[in-house]
Amino acid sequence: MKTAVCPGSFDPITVGHLDLVERAAAIFDEVILCVMVNGEKRPMFSLEERLELARAAAAHLPNVRAEACDGLLADFAREKGALALVKGVRGGTDFDWETQMAQINRDLCPQLDTVLLPARPEHNHISSTMVREMLRYHQALDRYIPAGAMSALQRIRQGKV
Repeated sequence: MKTAVCPGSFDPITVGHLDLVERAAAIFDEVILCVMVNGEKRPMFSLEERLELARAAAAHLPNVRAEACDGLLADFAREKGALALVKGVRGGTDFDWETQMAQINRDLCPQLDTVLLPARPEHNHISSTMVREMLRYHQALDRYIPAGAMSALQRIRQGKV
């Protein structure tokens, strides 16, 4: 079975993230949507909330499961038997960063490849940062948050913003 990991902080998960996961699910037998802890970021949502949103967003994909990781991504991928990391790129800056990260992950886990998928043009402007700002100002999110995650977001949001 060919397993891939789609990592991210997913704070919160967006339609762009879900598009990437759906595309990975069409390529690989199994995809792990890996909700990461990033010590350099202060997330709006807790790890448990982000995991709940990810699970709700990907519930329609039978070969996708969401899990949390608070360690090194390469170690997580190795433990899960993953052959690849799937990352989205929105432009040159993302590409440069992800290329560097791919090399580091390969140094740590030589059998692990990184697949970079360009964002679809209609999602290129969407980021979790932008969605968090929209949340703070109570803007409509239906074009930015996956439909499957909206009800979970509404439950979580009642105590957040």
